[in-house]
Amino acid sequence: MKKSNFVALILGTIGVVFFSLGMCMALIEEWGMLNKGIVTGIIGIVVLLITVIVWRRMEGKEPIKLKAKTVGSVAVGVFGALLFGIGMCLTMVFDKFILGVIIGLVGIVVLLMLIPITKGVHD
Repeated sequence: MKKSNFVALILGTIGVVFFSLGMCMALIEEWGMLNKGIVTGIIGIVVLLITVIVWRRMEGKEPIKLKAKTVGSVAVGVFGALLFGIGMCLTMVFDKFILGVIIGLVGIVVLLMLIPITKGVHD
């Protein structure tokens, strides 16, 4: 394993653990740690962003340039994931099965749109 991949593995694991723990802290009401959970989640996001920067630098790749296509792809991905998650919550938490399945399927379709957006459609 290359050193850059190992560093990315370690930093990515730390970032994901902080992010997921922060989300649990913020969303589980019984814990009563909303503000601390938000801070922990933000720390996780920052560590994950640092991971990308460090890995690209160790691989000798140039920094990511923000283009409209990149920002649009991220926006579509976030929107699709949110729709999918809302559908799951409606189905499993709020007993709105039909509405949850419909919204979840719309989220899946939005996420599937990422393929032609990022890779394009070729013959």
